Amino acid sequence: MNRPTIVFDLDGTLIDTAVDLLDSLNFSLGTAGLAPVSESGFRTQLGMGGRVMIERAFAAVQRTLADGELDRLHLTFLDHYTAGIPGRSGLYPGAAAALERFAGAGYLMAICTNKLECNARSLLEALGTLPSFAAISGQDTFTFRKPDPRHLIETVIRAGGNPERALMIGDSRTDIDTAKAAGIPVIAVDFGYTDRHVREFEPSHIVSHFDEISLDLTERLMSSVRVAVG
Repeated sequence: MNRPTIVFDLDGTLIDTAVDLLDSLNFSLGTAGLAPVSESGFRTQLGMGGRVMIERAFAAVQRTLADGELDRLHLTFLDHYTAGIPGRSGLYPGAAAALERFAGAGYLMAICTNKLECNARSLLEALGTLPSFAAISGQDTFTFRKPDPRHLIETVIRAGGNPERALMIGDSRTDIDTAKAAGIPVIAVDFGYTDRHVREFEPSHIVSHFDEISLDLTERLMSSVRVAVG
């Protein structure tokens, strides 16, 4: 049976991890003597990864990173974040019901994130949703990562699905560009971590709440796009 596959990004899409990512960023910056950054100033950058956030925090105060300092601070960031999982992170409103809806309809579900795979698994397990997913791939699962379309395509295959019957749900340009390159339709949520509105990146569809992602919508989108594999 050709079961459809829904692939989720994690941070800023399925789970709101902003407060914990920001805590770890500020802990890391504090070891270098920088003042904490505010959520209002950095929330839109949380999807760019720890290294980029550290670089931008230094740039904001016009301070140059010393040789090796970025690597050290990034490791501090990762260690602090990993030790605190799940912290105060939680599923976005309607996400749990959406997972139940798709599972009830026989969909395969997977995670494709640029978070470390071990951290993604730990977070999903702590929030009680790990059994929902047939595959979880992070930045270190393969030798490539988003926006390389192979990250998404291989995640679908690892879940037991067919890329020609798959859909991506994400919150950023990286997710949208990845899905487009793979020839897979993409629903963009407009509540995630991006410094520009997702409409600018022209996803297949935009939603503001998981309740808007109906089975009719997913079936319509999957039947409208042909995957560019091979």
